Amino acid sequence: MDSSNNSNTSEERRNKVEKYNVTLQPDAYGFATSYITENSSKDKSEAKKNHKDQSLDDENLSLSLAQREYENKTPKDAGQAAGAKSKSKGSFIQAPSIPTQMGPKGIRYDFNDGARVLLPKGTWHVQLEDEESGNILFACDADEGWVVSTKKYYVPFRIRIWDRNNLNEPLLDHILELKDREVLLKFPVGTLGDILGWFSYAEKFQKKHQCKVECTLAENIIELLKDQYPDLTLSTPENVKQKEPYASYCLGLFFCGNEDYQPYDFRQVGLARTVGYILGVDPEETPPRLPENPPRTISEPYVCIAVKSTNIAKMWNNGYGWDMVIDYLKELGYRVLCIDKEKTVGYGYVWNQLPHGCEDFTGDRPLKERAALLHHAEFFIGLSSGLSWLAWASGIPVVLISGFSLPICEFKTPYRVHNTHVCHGCWDATDVNFDHHDYFWCPRHKGTDRQFECSRAITGKQVINTIERLRRDYNLKAPKDRLS
Repeated sequence: MDSSNNSNTSEERRNKVEKYNVTLQPDAYGFATSYITENSSKDKSEAKKNHKDQSLDDENLSLSLAQREYENKTPKDAGQAAGAKSKSKGSFIQAPSIPTQMGPKGIRYDFNDGARVLLPKGTWHVQLEDEESGNILFACDADEGWVVSTKKYYVPFRIRIWDRNNLNEPLLDHILELKDREVLLKFPVGTLGDILGWFSYAEKFQKKHQCKVECTLAENIIELLKDQYPDLTLSTPENVKQKEPYASYCLGLFFCGNEDYQPYDFRQVGLARTVGYILGVDPEETPPRLPENPPRTISEPYVCIAVKSTNIAKMWNNGYGWDMVIDYLKELGYRVLCIDKEKTVGYGYVWNQLPHGCEDFTGDRPLKERAALLHHAEFFIGLSSGLSWLAWASGIPVVLISGFSLPICEFKTPYRVHNTHVCHGCWDATDVNFDHHDYFWCPRHKGTDRQFECSRAITGKQVINTIERLRRDYNLKAPKDRLS
């Protein structure tokens, strides 16, 4: 069955097939399955009684029933990027309820939410293939209804459909071809770092296939990126321009081992690189382009820091760490600017305040302003959070402090601070799943004196030594010594 019914047993699937009068061939590779709408005479008779348009003919009624069937079976929240707030309609705008491409004999198909075929009443044999490998992913006989691939990420699908009364030549033989076609890439909203890590893959995809790409993004990210990417259309989900795209793909982090929307578990390949694999392009990470040569507003040498995140596990939970680092930087003569969005974050009895000794540059400021401030900083110190990704995109050295994630998770930086002497890396462990609703998530040691030891054991000395190495690499003299 489709991804919403993956828990069905083999016996349940056989019963379902018999109910829907479908001949199901062995799903040998597990790559794709289908569901078939029933649309029996009884269903149509009942529907005609209740339908507002009593003149609806059988063909259009079948289409109406099939549309409702697809909408009921399509996952409404297939996946969610870390930090994104799920809305009632799910994290991504839904695919068109009816396939956008018209084939012969009233057959409709497209590649929105996987390979999709909608069959009118007839005697059909349907086959889905992977054109690159030649694997037959799924084949069945059907009288009418839906055939939808389980896999929703980029696959070079081939759809072939025969009339069972004439199996010599298919009525439809269509290979996915994206050149000059409209393709919608759906990014989640409510997250910053993920999008900055993923966005370059949209451009790689557009260049590889020479297609007309539209990306759905949050408005603040559109303002940051739109002038740097003239070949991509950037829209908010509410104002998407492509109403009937040929293909679309959901880009995100899919949890609980979901491999229908991602070919590899993101925890095994890295947060940014996972989207390269979803889109079938080179997964090598590339920072997005930001506005060039932004104006400098602070003349003195300064360092930016960000100390807060969306979950305590992501923060640096050493009680003395930030104070030690800020004192060290100020002794060197740096101004230390805290650029978090919020001055105070927390939940219940635990709250994270502005560190002592830094300057308060917090606030909900435009990302262009934040990027300009970062561009002229000598370096950035932060967590596994969105502002670290923005600093990476700004092209400055990043000292990244994280214990709950492994270095493979984030972008490459030689100044990654991690302590392997204690429990660490739970975010990337495939035997546990991140709980977005648990602010105190610590899957192995919650409620014990070892809770959050992954970051508590990262010392101020360890971070200062990393900064010293960075200064040697970039030949950064202490600001207090530059005038002498």
